[in-house]
Amino acid sequence: MNFVNSENPQEERRHFERSRLIIDVFFDGSDLTGVASTQDISPGGLYMSTQAEIPEGSLLMLRVPLAGRDLVCNGEVVYSNPGRGVGVHFQGISEDDRAFLEQAIALG
Repeated sequence: MNFVNSENPQEERRHFERSRLIIDVFFDGSDLTGVASTQDISPGGLYMSTQAEIPEGSLLMLRVPLAGRDLVCNGEVVYSNPGRGVGVHFQGISEDDRAFLEQAIALG
């Protein structure tokens, strides 16, 4: 029998510390395209505010302008709060892009 810590299951899945950095993020999914604002970001993913209803499990292509460069990567929606925003886990991000993201976040 498996027991799960039900106090805050979202925290248990995070591998990186989040930073409150508000920037535009451009997203493109199978049925929708748009621009949202990040609420927080980490080398593992981001939370973006959007009124678009994007269900959990949706795959998105993201473009995140940071420090004079565009980070382009795929992401999976792992949390959805319809009409408010979504949590996205980066997928297939290279080690170079992850290192760039860590540095850009540290600089704010």
